[in-house]
Amino acid sequence: MPALLALSQLSDALAIHGMALRGGFAVASLDDVPDMKDGSAARTLLLVGNVGGAMWPAFARSGALADPHPDRMDRWTRRVIDAIATDCGATPLYPFSGPPYHPFQRWAARAEPVHVSPLRIFIHPTFGLWHAYRAALIFGERLDLSSIAGPDAAKSSADNPCVTCDGRPCLSACPVGAFQEAGFDDLACARHVDGPDGTECRDHGCLARRACPVGREYSYSPPQMAFHMEAFLARRR
Repeated sequence: MPALLALSQLSDALAIHGMALRGGFAVASLDDVPDMKDGSAARTLLLVGNVGGAMWPAFARSGALADPHPDRMDRWTRRVIDAIATDCGATPLYPFSGPPYHPFQRWAARAEPVHVSPLRIFIHPTFGLWHAYRAALIFGERLDLSSIAGPDAAKSSADNPCVTCDGRPCLSACPVGAFQEAGFDDLACARHVDGPDGTECRDHGCLARRACPVGREYSYSPPQMAFHMEAFLARRR
């Protein structure tokens, strides 16, 4: 890293914006990681995201909420990460750039001990469902990742909090049973949330997600939950 010489410095730069390093790995041929901006091969990938509600105050303070564009959080993320990537000599990648889209879920499974929850989103054993991946930074050098979540983080069934969860309240909490073995019924969910009986989900966040007992201390604030729910509805109206 030419400007940010250590992962600790990169972490500090991300923390200003409420983001964090979410693990990383040494790039292998099967990871489908593109080349660097200059055409050279990427050798290390670091995931960047948010944990809990730390990112929301930084986003709100930035003035990005006033952006009339429907993807204003993605646009703000790109501005922040592009600048940090320039400082540290990395090439930035984003989950919202596409099609084709980068395999962020596969990368996350390589980088952290996450599992697919009954809600079809990744659950972390500490942060529960209250986290997200916002970007990746790729480097032409092999970086020492010992200070962050290691590559191919071990994930046995015992590590998955959903395996030992009593009753799986996330599934029974949904008023319209949108989460089924066959998949997520996003149309039923959107109709409910956008209707007269959907106020609680619309204003305070998905009832199913909030029912999960893992990592509740990291749950998003009501304004952040309402923001994401409105973004979900806007794509289905």
